[in-house]
Amino acid sequence: MTPTARRRNAAPPREAVLAAAMDTIARRGLDGLTMAGLGRDVGMSSGHLLYYFRTKDELLLQTLEWSESRRGAERRALLSRQVAVRERLDAYVDLYVPDGHRDPHWTLWLEVWNRSQVAADEIRDRQAAIERAWHRDLVALLAEGISRGELRAVDPDRFATRLRALLDGFCVHVVVGIPGTGRAQVLRHVREFIEDTLV
Repeated sequence: MTPTARRRNAAPPREAVLAAAMDTIARRGLDGLTMAGLGRDVGMSSGHLLYYFRTKDELLLQTLEWSESRRGAERRALLSRQVAVRERLDAYVDLYVPDGHRDPHWTLWLEVWNRSQVAADEIRDRQAAIERAWHRDLVALLAEGISRGELRAVDPDRFATRLRALLDGFCVHVVVGIPGTGRAQVLRHVREFIEDTLV
């Protein structure tokens, strides 16, 4: 086999496939993501993709995990800055809230969670791990702010649970495009809530 033929038959790196899947969701939405189309984008057959991912559900979950790993790195960088806790809390909220209607990351997140209703426990555990990372970082940030006297004394875990529930509800409204709940309005609501309850 010639070097050219080997390159043509070699599977692209997993990250390239996941990045291409996310790009397709951003450009054409979830309905535009098919195994055949993704295969064409990355130079693989749909059968080859199924060999690696087994099902479209697994492809979607791995794409979400890949996207979350990138967002997790960004979140940790924001939260490790040497600035006031309140400023870092705003940065956390900014990163959490969708960019707008049809935000690709949130579109994928909603689809994966919707499919999880009938998923195996192992799949649900992987999804829950994504949520735990966001929760853990928020609890640590709140605890730091409380210990420094920058935030009101609350139970960090309970407050984080409530704040994330508020964020999730607003974020779903943003990504599905409910009128009156755009990104700017949601950020304003959440910041007012934080001011009223924590500061």
